[in-house]
Amino acid sequence: MSLHRLLTGAAAVALAVALTAPASAETLRLLTWGGYAPDNIIKLFEEKYPDIDVEVTLSNNEEMVAKLRATDGSGFDLAQPGFNRVAAAQNEFDIYKPMDLSKIDAALFDEQFLKRAADETTIDGKVYSVPHLWGTSGLVVDKSKAPEIDDWTDLCDPQYKGKTSMRLRRTILVGTAFALGEDPFAAYKDLPEYQRILDKVSDYLIACKANVKAYWQGGDDLSAMLLSGEVVASETWDSTAFKLFAQNPNLVYVPPKSGAIAWIDTFTLPKGGEADDAAYKWINFVMQPEIVTMMSASAGAIAAAKDGRALLPADKKAAVEAAFTDEDMANLRFAATVLPGVEDLEGKALEKIKAAASE
Repeated sequence: MSLHRLLTGAAAVALAVALTAPASAETLRLLTWGGYAPDNIIKLFEEKYPDIDVEVTLSNNEEMVAKLRATDGSGFDLAQPGFNRVAAAQNEFDIYKPMDLSKIDAALFDEQFLKRAADETTIDGKVYSVPHLWGTSGLVVDKSKAPEIDDWTDLCDPQYKGKTSMRLRRTILVGTAFALGEDPFAAYKDLPEYQRILDKVSDYLIACKANVKAYWQGGDDLSAMLLSGEVVASETWDSTAFKLFAQNPNLVYVPPKSGAIAWIDTFTLPKGGEADDAAYKWINFVMQPEIVTMMSASAGAIAAAKDGRALLPADKKAAVEAAFTDEDMANLRFAATVLPGVEDLEGKALEKIKAAASE
């Protein structure tokens, strides 16, 4: 056999193998929050789309921006920033690309949340995000021990000295501001005015430090303190409170009378993403009613889907019904777009409170 015929035969075998082997799977790289891409849902998605592998990187709002800024919007195909964090980051860093809304099954979404996400993330007439999950921050209260607590400032009531908690992040700043009669979100556009509000809030929370048993860092920290009875009330995410309600029905989520702080986490396409079609398939897949219930069970949040509250798992639905009245829903304070300079002011205020609390 000649060398030429041998090489030709080897090439033919290689070509035959290539033609019969399955195509390599496309990878959908998600940059998301804990609980937003659970294994059971990924398995169902990959069974439906066997040509797509899902890769998950867990993050938060600040880290998402930092990661995408460092890579000029590359490295991920779908990110899930809060709806109020998209426009400012895009205007400043150019890390996202517009959504093709024709590829979104709008019938799966709650119209109110679809519109609100679009309104907050439209730049030059182009929409950059659609909503996924929403929830609120407010209070969790042991109603058997502190039945009258119903607003942010009640955490500082002297009768609960050493028995309340909060997290030193933006939520407690803006929530306390609303309870003190201020409008912090309106002041985002006027930094000197926002600084005045933060000074007022900082002084108030420093004076409140004797009430705080501990500043919680994560949901597990807070849950342990509430279930043990060490604290009777705290600022919290509603999802944490809903989980606690299932363990102790005295632990109820209370939307503050001055307004719970509402958030929406979105689906947003990084500028350098390489799997847009897979991203749209994921979005439409996880917004299906049967998947929505599974997602809410994992994330603890309400989907921005049509009938999202009705699609909650039974335990969380009971907790939501125990917490929210129609008046509470109408009184939600949707987070405002975080403009340049706001985070710097808030960071200094939080450091001031933390330093005073450690004296």
